[in-house]
Amino acid sequence: MPAFPDDPTPFAGFGLGMRREHFAEFARGAVPVDFVEVISENFMVDGGRQRRILREVRAHYPVALHGVSLSVGSAHGLCEDHLERLARLVDAVDPLFVSDHLCWTRTSAHNAHDLLPLPLTREALDITCRNVDRAQTALGRAILIENPSSYCTFPEDEMREWEFLSALCYRSGCALLLDINNVHVTAGNHGFDPLDYLAGLPLDRVRQIHLAGHDPATPEREIAIDTHDRPVCDEVWDLYRRARAMIAQEVATMIERDEAVPPLGELLDELDRARALCDHAAQAE
Repeated sequence: MPAFPDDPTPFAGFGLGMRREHFAEFARGAVPVDFVEVISENFMVDGGRQRRILREVRAHYPVALHGVSLSVGSAHGLCEDHLERLARLVDAVDPLFVSDHLCWTRTSAHNAHDLLPLPLTREALDITCRNVDRAQTALGRAILIENPSSYCTFPEDEMREWEFLSALCYRSGCALLLDINNVHVTAGNHGFDPLDYLAGLPLDRVRQIHLAGHDPATPEREIAIDTHDRPVCDEVWDLYRRARAMIAQEVATMIERDEAVPPLGELLDELDRARALCDHAAQAE
């Protein structure tokens, strides 16, 4: 596997995604976490309140930058303006990780502001590898690519998602952000065993794990939807425990909540559960 010059160093810590409801607590350093993750696009400005808050937070915690608009699967290539603004943010923050999703979000003229699925083809893999290489060159570091939740497949698909991600890691030297909830949702939507997904990944490339809640499938709607608006369910907790037992190196774990954001205490309780399951997996080795 190619080694990118600044491969993300494994980090053993437990963190939360910083949302507007809790800006003040994070800025004071009053939240007992090991790191904080922020949405990159919310802070890709040259000044103002957002950047001031981020500077204050960075004084207390390592910060991971998690993007939603890099569009590494775009056939039109990366938006150079977006990449330049992200690079400036990276220089200012010196983040723990920089991550984005295996998806496309834009054409040459339009941004869908959604994580759109890729056909899992060799052609799409070539395009994604080129775009990841471009991003890593511009940022001077390897980035983390997250597995998305999947709701459809394409007739043209030539591989499974874990095979696509494995090839992407091998060819570009990128690392992985493993979203356990997304594995569970995707496996249920497409009818495969989530453990097969985990077993097919290069788990030595995982640097960060996301845990989140979702809207489960119902008799009226046969697919689950990744909503990030509720606590992590028991099935995802069990899959996290199994994943941690399979991953040899240190990884960072965080709870991700984007809608119906609860008081910090509830999120910290979930984070404590992640710590306990991680300790249990380590003791079982």
